[in-house]
Amino acid sequence: MIMKRRHYEFAVVFLLFLVFCFIFQINLSFISQSRNVILSSNNNPGKERFKLKTVFEQNPLPSQPPPSFSLSPQARKINCDRSHKSYDLCTISGPTVLDPTVATFYLVGHQGPTSPPYSVEKIRPYPRKWESFTMSGIRELTLTSSPPGPSCEVHHNVPALVFAAGGYTGNFFHDFNDGIIPLFITIHSVFSENQEFVLVISKARDWWVRKYADLLQTFSKHPIINLDNDSSAHCFTSATIGLVSHGFMTINPKLLPNSQTLTHFRSFLDRAYGRHRGENHATTVNSLKRRPRLVLMSRSGGVGRVILNQIQVKRIAEKIGFDVTIFEPTANTPLWQAYAVINSSHAMVGVHGAALTHSLFLRPGSVFMQVVPLGNEWVAEYCFGNSGRAMGLEYMEYRIEVEESSLVDKYDKNSLMLKDPIAFQGKKWSNDIMSIYLKEQNVRLDLARFREYLKNAYKKAKKFVDKEG
Repeated sequence: MIMKRRHYEFAVVFLLFLVFCFIFQINLSFISQSRNVILSSNNNPGKERFKLKTVFEQNPLPSQPPPSFSLSPQARKINCDRSHKSYDLCTISGPTVLDPTVATFYLVGHQGPTSPPYSVEKIRPYPRKWESFTMSGIRELTLTSSPPGPSCEVHHNVPALVFAAGGYTGNFFHDFNDGIIPLFITIHSVFSENQEFVLVISKARDWWVRKYADLLQTFSKHPIINLDNDSSAHCFTSATIGLVSHGFMTINPKLLPNSQTLTHFRSFLDRAYGRHRGENHATTVNSLKRRPRLVLMSRSGGVGRVILNQIQVKRIAEKIGFDVTIFEPTANTPLWQAYAVINSSHAMVGVHGAALTHSLFLRPGSVFMQVVPLGNEWVAEYCFGNSGRAMGLEYMEYRIEVEESSLVDKYDKNSLMLKDPIAFQGKKWSNDIMSIYLKEQNVRLDLARFREYLKNAYKKAKKFVDKEG
């Protein structure tokens, strides 16, 4: 009996020993597998495939650990503000995974249902939502709390800011009005000072990235993610999708927590392009002269709003005392060169058009004169008049008369179209009307009348020279 009991106890002990070994073996296997994953990750840093890294002339950032899940499941959610006329803005509060192949952001760690109803939002991140045709060309993004997204391939321990460089991108005015300025506003609306983030951009075409590389690098030191050309799953601590716009070429300080204005935006431009100071440009030779430097913005070809007597205008400005540079920027003009020319001048004159967006490069206190063709009165004010004053420029406006418009050669000068363009347009700004006033019309300035405006501009510019140099 005693022997049987001992055998029984021995069997129990032996069984417990086997169970212990089995559990211990599983733990060792788990630790071994984790170690292999870590070693594999360390031995393959090239797995982080950041696009367009050559534009930024820097190597991709090293692989970082996954974002922490510090937020409670209840705090991880998707919100969208659709109350604005020009834009929608969505946020993902908490870790998220982007799958670029399906343009979808997945909320990570959400404890919601795996079947409807769960949170799903759609957004086209471009601030022109009142134009259905324009928005139809913007890629739609999906934000969802279920089902689970793909496993992370590239980890970012920072938030994502997502927008589209589509729509009217390629027109210099719209590049700033619908892109760069709203991006500045959004960053100062969403992030705290010195907060790092990654730009995720749809329609980030190579030429656009090259043209605005200085600005993009100043916004964020992280290489951008091209939403259309990337196939890796990216993890972020949170995400903001969309751009905030305050209207045409404007920043409303009352809508920003740190009261940023267009003058702060101008300082941002100086940080972006100031790094190129000292490089050769057209105005270096004249930098020691005391004559005010005037940049005469030129247009040519069949684009409309060309100054037909530009050479005579230049001669008059020089007789008054200006050192005149005729500047006609093209799509291939590096922006740092344009900035160097405009920033070093004391006055700028040009006919209403996208090229006057370069007025953002003028120093506060310098002179900005906009020549306004017939039918361009309200759009000239919205696009450049308001922004010129907001930047602290000495803004002047020269509105041409009927006889100074080339339209008088084509239409009856007593017609409503020429005598009262505002009444003719009514509440419409159709393509046909735009074609007449923007593309068909050139200007031949009344030299005697325009001379008086240039004299006034010279006095203001001379004061600026004496004060700022």
